[in-house]
This record gives sequence, C-alpha cells and structure tokens, in this order.
Amino acid sequence: MARTITFSQLRKIKDQLPDGSIRRIADDLHITEETVRNYFGGWNFDRGQSAGIHIEKGPEGGIVTIEDTTILDLAERMLPR
Repeated sequence: MARTITFSQLRKIKDQLPDGSIRRIADDLHITEETVRNYFGGWNFDRGQSAGIHIEKGPEGGIVTIEDTTILDLAERMLPR
C-alpha cells in the first residue's frame, strides 16, 4: 500500500537512524546502500537504483508518495524510542 509523507519527514527519519542502519537495511533486503540512500532522497543512480518514490514539489520539500514501504518500515523499526 502506498504511503504519502513530506520530504522533510522522510529526511528526518533518515537523519534519526542509528549509525550503520543504511548498510543493515541494504544487507537485509539484498540491495545496494546507494539504493537505500536514493529512497531517502539521494540521487546517485550510477551506483544505486530508483527506489519507487515520487516527489511532488511543495511545502516542506514537497510531498513524497512511496509505492513500496518496505525500506521505510525497516527504518522506522530502527529508530531510537
């Protein structure tokens, strides 16, 4: 199921992840770290894949529609409580 959040919210989640989380997500899902970074707004498509997010310009960096929430779900579980 698709999920919609602001780009600022997506970046905040990434910024709150503990050290090593990007690598752990990549390893768990058998994808590159660059693909995980692209999911959180990175643009390195030479080394990573598109991550199934769509950004529409607007306030707070725009609206992000996430088609596959697998990476986001894993990241949210890793956030400090």
